[in-house]
Amino acid sequence: MADGGRRQRRAFIGSFTAAGGAGIVTAAVDPDTGALTVLGSVETVPDPSYLALSPDGDTLYTVSETADGTVAAYRVTGDKPEPAGTAVPVDGSGPTHLSLFAGHVLTANYGSGSVTAVPLRADGTLAPAASGVLRHTGSGPHTPRQQGPHAHQVQPDPSGRWAVSVDLGTDSVRVCTLTNGSLAVHREIALRPGSGPRHLAFHPRGSYAYVLNELTPTITVCRWDAADGSLKPLAETPVLAGQPAGDAYPSGIVASPDGRFVWTATRGEDVVSTFAVEDEELRLVGTVTCGGHWPRALTAANGFLYAANERSGDVTWFTIDPNTGLPRPGGLIEVTAASCVVIA
Repeated sequence: MADGGRRQRRAFIGSFTAAGGAGIVTAAVDPDTGALTVLGSVETVPDPSYLALSPDGDTLYTVSETADGTVAAYRVTGDKPEPAGTAVPVDGSGPTHLSLFAGHVLTANYGSGSVTAVPLRADGTLAPAASGVLRHTGSGPHTPRQQGPHAHQVQPDPSGRWAVSVDLGTDSVRVCTLTNGSLAVHREIALRPGSGPRHLAFHPRGSYAYVLNELTPTITVCRWDAADGSLKPLAETPVLAGQPAGDAYPSGIVASPDGRFVWTATRGEDVVSTFAVEDEELRLVGTVTCGGHWPRALTAANGFLYAANERSGDVTWFTIDPNTGLPRPGGLIEVTAASCVVIA
């Protein structure tokens, strides 16, 4: 990635190969406009739907969102990521999300309702997961979607002390510890029954967390205390200004690096919503079209916002109004069955 000693900015885009996607797509990022230019792709694992980068940006990790879920590692040395070792089973089905925590890659396994900790070797490659699987239990009142647990996201809190998993099927968030490769629940926080929490974003100061609910298009604002790993729900805010005309399934949520704004994506309505952060409340500023259909994930990076639009097969980017936080359309590239964007 280096050119004259300077790292060139790249975007890595996951896509569903079962729907015709190319796997992991690499794109160049224009630092001035945020524009993307496709450079190439690699397909070595099926359905690499969610990606994460190592802190040094040299290794890319991906889930394989399949019935027999796996996680894989790639070296990022040029325009095409190169496999680093073999894919490792996560002992769970349908992993939808992953993150790095305490020398492990954590995966949230939607199908099996579990979270897996896969150890990292010193060189960043993956070692087999031994006893690092935490199986969620419980259900919710939404019969079609909540007959059992469905872990949808797992990530470290800003302090790096806790792993936090969001479960759509049990209407709860679990705060976990990781000791000697084993995950354990420190505290489980119940949210409103039937809300269907999907993803969570922390405020950059680490004092609040915003839980995006998929089954009811809302955000639950929570106070976060890293000292004792406690999450306290405060209020629930709609992500739309009025009642949706049809399907409305929130998907992605990100907070701005300066903590002034929060953005969400809602599938069906196909919009990006902007919220102003006002102490313990979020105020809806407005919504804009995502520029495609079925936005599965949002990414905020370097003053730009990116939406991976799964069903229209594209990635759109936006500049951000510095006063209102509202996104302004910038452009798009075609990526069949796009699922997420990671900026290196």
